[in-house]
Amino acid sequence: MAKTVGLLLAGLVACYGLNWFLAEFIEVVYVDYLNLIGIAIVLAVGLNVINGLTGQFSLGHAGFMAIGAFVAGLVSIQLTYGEMSSGPLELAGLGTFLLSLLLAGLAAAVLGVVVGAPALRLKGDYLAIATLGFAEITRILLTAQDSLGGPTGIKRIPKMPLLPGTGAWDGGTSVFWIFLVVFTIVLFSARLQRSTYGRALIAIRENELAAETMGVRAARMKVMAFVYGAFFAGIAGGLYAHYQHSVRPDDFTSIRSIEVVVMLVLGGLGSITGAVLGAVAVTLVPQLLRPLEEQLQVNGLSMVVYALLLILMMIFRPQGIFGQRELSLKLFRRILPGGRK
Repeated sequence: MAKTVGLLLAGLVACYGLNWFLAEFIEVVYVDYLNLIGIAIVLAVGLNVINGLTGQFSLGHAGFMAIGAFVAGLVSIQLTYGEMSSGPLELAGLGTFLLSLLLAGLAAAVLGVVVGAPALRLKGDYLAIATLGFAEITRILLTAQDSLGGPTGIKRIPKMPLLPGTGAWDGGTSVFWIFLVVFTIVLFSARLQRSTYGRALIAIRENELAAETMGVRAARMKVMAFVYGAFFAGIAGGLYAHYQHSVRPDDFTSIRSIEVVVMLVLGGLGSITGAVLGAVAVTLVPQLLRPLEEQLQVNGLSMVVYALLLILMMIFRPQGIFGQRELSLKLFRRILPGGRK
């Protein structure tokens, strides 16, 4: 416990230092890429517990993210402005911001129970279809709510609270909050993976019947995995809402759920390191290919090249870049020339 608290404090200091450095020396466009990568990492690492460790196949992460985004946006607006009226953007107070993220995560976690419990009877493709349907139903219901702005969603979501020494630039502040959540979920997921509960989830993935024979309560563990992934997806949605200052239902289509799954498959199912690397690649590669598309004046070229890279990856490295391994000093020793195999 003391070690975990110490690591969280170290992460807090590291995120503040990163926040200050980016605010002082890095262009805003690159900071925007970094923030989007951070949100993608939170989504991917959370889904890794469901799809990677437990071996389920969920395509509903966009639905959990949407619920979190709208709950966080509404709570922050009501506590900051008191009403949804026009006017300049304001900064959310620290308490308001943290409360909105917590409620966003809890709302998504409740839906995780609602979705996870009935889906226990489903496996593989059937579970994927059920969770994909949940995400689409969530998006359609949000679109139909005039009180939430309908298709245009909600706007004027307050900015993330500033920190001492960061000045008035919102970009650097966003880096601090987003990557503090990134550090937290990576730390908690690594602890979970090495714990008794994590090993029980892996046992379910490898052979559910054998796991139940050994005393693992598979049904309860599956629901817990859904709740864990949904909670952090909701928080990712809350971060996204405060960073973009507005959310629309169409921000959370099935494409976003598929992108998160691609992150896991690309990096390696069951690997936290792979989830992080996959999130970086899937978020950054299309942005890097866009200048090539503009230079050649060919619409959609970046997506074609991006899809081709994924196909080649699946042909030559179907288990993903890391497989089920984690980045460690032992792995470096194996990779380096002359290292032990």
